[in-house]
Formats: sequence, structure tokens, C-alpha cells
Amino acid sequence: MTLTNAPTPIEPNGTGIPKPETPDEAIPVAADPMRPMAPPAPRGPLSAALLRTMTHQRLAGLDLVDASATGALARTRDVLDDDDIQLALFLLYELHYGGIEGVPDSWEWEPRLLQVRGDLERAFEIALRGAVPQPAATRGVPEALAELVSLDDSPGLSAYVERDATADQVLEVLACRSIYTLKEADPHSWAIPRLHGPAKVALVEIQADEYGDGRPERQHAAIFAKALRGAGLDDRYGAYADHVPARVYTSMNLMSYFGLHRRWRGAIVGHLAAYEMTSTIPCRAYARGLRRLGFGDDVVDYFDEHVEADAVHEQLAANDLAGGLAETEPALVDDILFGASACLTIDGRLWGGIRDAFERGESALRMPLP
Repeated sequence: MTLTNAPTPIEPNGTGIPKPETPDEAIPVAADPMRPMAPPAPRGPLSAALLRTMTHQRLAGLDLVDASATGALARTRDVLDDDDIQLALFLLYELHYGGIEGVPDSWEWEPRLLQVRGDLERAFEIALRGAVPQPAATRGVPEALAELVSLDDSPGLSAYVERDATADQVLEVLACRSIYTLKEADPHSWAIPRLHGPAKVALVEIQADEYGDGRPERQHAAIFAKALRGAGLDDRYGAYADHVPARVYTSMNLMSYFGLHRRWRGAIVGHLAAYEMTSTIPCRAYARGLRRLGFGDDVVDYFDEHVEADAVHEQLAANDLAGGLAETEPALVDDILFGASACLTIDGRLWGGIRDAFERGESALRMPLP
């Protein structure tokens, strides 16, 4: 597959009608990543019952959803890798973001859906506690975070993309990243009203940059949507919901779980700190790999942006955000470090698993890209 010249972007409505070429400064802002996503295909009895109930708007079906959740939790071997459970939890969280087509906004706070979500979250937390090491708080939080990141030995996907990946494999990586990156930064923004003082100021500074510093076209989600279009992929939110493996949803659900619960405000701060501290070098490697394969600047721009931005964010996140929160709320130190450890563990499983599939000569997706 030759991509020396980036393919002509395709209209996101799926018509296949090519867009006219426009100069870079005239590239339109990406379609709103927070618009309701189209309902994906179910991955088991629980997600099937949930989707049927929500899209048909029949509260009577909630009895079946509840029973299906009980059955799914009883059957699963690993909550963190369970397609049915992770998709269902993702859909329940999605009601707090851009919503799902055909589901009323009022269902965001439907008590029985929240009850089902709570049951899934309890199992999710137990599984996280079993899979994620709890770092010891033996030193200052910024120093502990730096040590935690330095000791992480997860197999890096970015190094594989830099040297060995094919263009088709890169397209799969972009599709997998789309579930989070088309609403990049939103899960961490839930923490803003829950923080105070220096930590709050640091988080707002980081997030302002994520959202383009007043330039809508420079929102990181918008830059990534432009990258998808430049690679010939669909920039609609959820366009690849049926393609990505369960671990993509596990990674997204981890952020939503921490972000939506005030008691986990320390963990979402730690998660963001680890995320920013492990971004600059991988993004530089991704950019080199994409250029090696002939992808255009419109695709590489997203990764170039993060090489520069995250070099600043990493210091803010470790010192002012995580360190500032630890100073004002020392009781949250263990949660901060757990959140960072969870980020490294869950994302390590996700991207390491994708690399393993590529090295075996297999697709990382559940079905081929269109």
C-alpha cells in the first residue's frame, strides 16, 4: 500500500465523494466529536439488552439489562478483557459525554441504568485492584511518578511503528486511537471542579492547551480528526466502534471511571500525569514512522503537536498538578500513584497486545477496516 501522497479525504457521510483540496489554513474544523455516536453492534447478551432497551426507549427492558449484567459478571473470566462488559460500560459512560443516537438525554440519569453501571463498576474496580500494582508512597509524588514511569517495561507500540509497521497497521492504530482521541482530554476535565488551588490551575492550563488555546481548529481532537481524514479514514466519532478490541474500551472506561467519581479525583490526576509523562518520546517515534511510510503532514501533525505540547505538560502534570494535589490533600497520595500505575498497566496491555498481534502477522482489529 503506497501512501507517498496522502489519499484524498473522504466525506464523513460515507458517500465516497472526494472533498476538494483546500489549503491548510482553510481546512475546516473537524465535525463535533461530541455529537451522538451511532449505536455499535452488541458483543454479547448484556450489550445487546442494553442497546435494545436504550434505542427502543423502553424502561420495561431494564429488568433484562439488570439480569444480563448479573449473568455477564458471573460468566466472565476477566472483566478487563470482556468484550460484552467493557462495551456495555462504555455505552453507559457515553451517556455522560456526547450521547448515543436514539437515546434520550434524560436517560443519562435514569436510576436503574446507574444501578447497572454501579454493579459493573464494582467488578471493574475489583479487577483493577487485582491487575494494577499499588506503588509505595516512599518519596515525593513527582519523584515517585518519575520512578514509576522509568520502571515501566511494557512493550512499546511506538517503537514498532517507527521502524517496522506497515501502512495498513498504522491505519489500525489510528482506528484504535479514535475511540479516545476524538474526545481527547474530556475524561480528565471531570476533575476540574473537584480540585482547588495550584492543582486546579495546573489542570486548567493543561486542558486549555488540549482544547486549542482558543483556536477551535487546534483542539487536539480536531487535529486528530484531520489526521484520520488525511489517512483516508472516517472521522465520525465511533466509526470504528465495531472494529476495535475490548482493551480499547477498557482504557477509555478507566478514564471515565476515575473522572466521573469524586472519590477517585486523585487517581484521575495520577492517570493524566502518567499519560503526559509517557507521551513525548512515543509521539516522536509515531511521527517518524508515519513519515517513513509516506503519510502527509496532515496526518503527522497530530503527533508533532504532542512532541512539543507534552514536553511542557509532563512537567506541569507531575509537579504542579499531581504534586500540588498531594500537598493540599496528602490522603490522596496513594490514589494518585494508583491512577498512574493503572494508566501504565491498562494502556500497556492495550498497545502491547496490538504490537504482539502485528508481530505475529495478524490484525489487531476484530474485523477489517472498510
